[in-house]
Amino acid sequence: MNYQIVSCLIFFWGSVVGTDNVAYTQEKADWRNICNGDVIYQHGYCDQPYVVITKDGNWLCTFTTGAGHEGNQGQYIVAAISKDQGRTWSDPIAIESPTGPEASWAMPLITPSGRVYVFYDYNGDNIRTLKGRKIRADMLGWYCYKYSDDHGSTWSKRYRLPVRLTACDQNNDWQGKVQIMWGIGKPITFKNKMYFGFTKLGKYMLSNGEGWFFHSDNILIEPEASKIKWQMLPDGDCGLRAPAFGSVQEEHNLVPLSTGDLYCMYRTTIGHPCHSYSRDGGHTWTQPVYATYTPEGRKFKHPRACPRLWKAKNGKYLFWFHNHGGKSFSDRNPAWLCGGIEIDGEIHWSQPEILLYDPNPKIRMSYPDLIEQDGRYWVTETQKTVARVHEIDPTLLEGLWIQGQTKEVTRSGLVLALNEKELQTEKAKMPRLANLQNGGGFTIDLLLEFFAWEPNQVLLDSRDNQGKGIWLRTTETRSIQCGFSDGKNIARWDCDPGLLHDNTQHHIVVIVDGNSKIISYVVDGLLCDGGTSRQYGWGRFSDILGDINGSKVLFINSDFHGKWKQLKIYNRYLRTSEAVTNWRAVESHVKIPALSP
Repeated sequence: MNYQIVSCLIFFWGSVVGTDNVAYTQEKADWRNICNGDVIYQHGYCDQPYVVITKDGNWLCTFTTGAGHEGNQGQYIVAAISKDQGRTWSDPIAIESPTGPEASWAMPLITPSGRVYVFYDYNGDNIRTLKGRKIRADMLGWYCYKYSDDHGSTWSKRYRLPVRLTACDQNNDWQGKVQIMWGIGKPITFKNKMYFGFTKLGKYMLSNGEGWFFHSDNILIEPEASKIKWQMLPDGDCGLRAPAFGSVQEEHNLVPLSTGDLYCMYRTTIGHPCHSYSRDGGHTWTQPVYATYTPEGRKFKHPRACPRLWKAKNGKYLFWFHNHGGKSFSDRNPAWLCGGIEIDGEIHWSQPEILLYDPNPKIRMSYPDLIEQDGRYWVTETQKTVARVHEIDPTLLEGLWIQGQTKEVTRSGLVLALNEKELQTEKAKMPRLANLQNGGGFTIDLLLEFFAWEPNQVLLDSRDNQGKGIWLRTTETRSIQCGFSDGKNIARWDCDPGLLHDNTQHHIVVIVDGNSKIISYVVDGLLCDGGTSRQYGWGRFSDILGDINGSKVLFINSDFHGKWKQLKIYNRYLRTSEAVTNWRAVESHVKIPALSP
């Protein structure tokens, strides 16, 4: 296991245990597991797989590839075609040659006529050295574009974008004679206009980043490429950045708002992404600030990785990020997703769900794209060598988008439900839970009040004489810890410290996901993210931890320094959205559902 598990204070020992037959088992072929996706392409290097749907109904994916590692000479851009919604793909079609200067980071655009453009970096001056030493050259040179009028099968000659020389360039290592830049994502279109964002660097390599945007008001209708009008924004000599947030401000990407305004998100190395709004078509921007779930609300936590935005066809928004406060390129697994709705010209984001994961924590995934067709949704991603596409369960997205509206108790998988009176009995029949090695999971949902905090109070306990079972206890940091064991292997994880207060009713949901091997907490409707005290609010447990069924009796401590009000146990992991709607039901005084006899 990697360092994250050690730092999360999750402990393991022992060997693999056997399996049990149980009444309920979580889906084994988990669509969120990236290994279950369809491969677009696999090569020495494979990055930024972005898809447009061509007028013939096929999918056209453009990406950057090469036989070597990222940044090696021979890196070039290609296209691949799928006629079966991503299940199989054609051999790559070269857009630029692997024997020419580096060509990288293709961003495709489909126009109403069916023409497809790609915008990309091109080392047109064939720069190879800086101050006498050999350098990586895939972000140097020109911003170019080509187009295809036959759905991606063949491509036009190369055209060059008019990248305006600015202060960022003039202060770089070449004093502006060479520019350093790249872009991520796809261009956006609305009201017959096109925009895409890109990042300029003021110093080689990857320092002093700032955001710029190309705009065209006629590319969607103009058939002559030489007559396309280009405008580079914002106005003036400085791009979008905030000096307070350090050197690294990169990978700016956009969504349009219904008001005609623009919203931008980008990555940093401060543990949080930044965001900004433009109310005048990109000419000026609000001062970048930490990106938050709601205006003036809690900050997103995200490392130095692509923070990807999309606007869906239904007018709502999605945000891909990694939900921890790291400051490096590491730990891009799992990927989390928020749903956004627009209120008064600003985006309000939901609590996040796990969208994709790899069973190996060291695998990193990034540079995704969203595809919508026939009411279905897919997402692409890459691990830098393998690009895949994954169909998304639409109920996950719908749950994100209505998270702030639904007030009902989730019934699916509910195997124990006790009200305040029943919780005074001190004992209940413990339901059987699925084997965690087989992708099972469980959720503990409790409503209680603490009168005077005391650490190390056991609240629930189903352990047998061999230590198998689950338990909850209070900690020294005003948090609740969930532990579970198969008799040999143990996992423990706490909610964020300092959240639980005396004489206050708290709704706490512990979610144990046996597919992703992740434990998370939703406390009073918010998913724990570690706050200011730790990098992660969620933790991993070992994939060798198996059958956690212990005693057939669940001990309930009715003498703790507080008061029980509700307890629910599910024999599956709940989604974050389900935990949030359970909390909203509590806040709305929805009665706990009765179980069928």
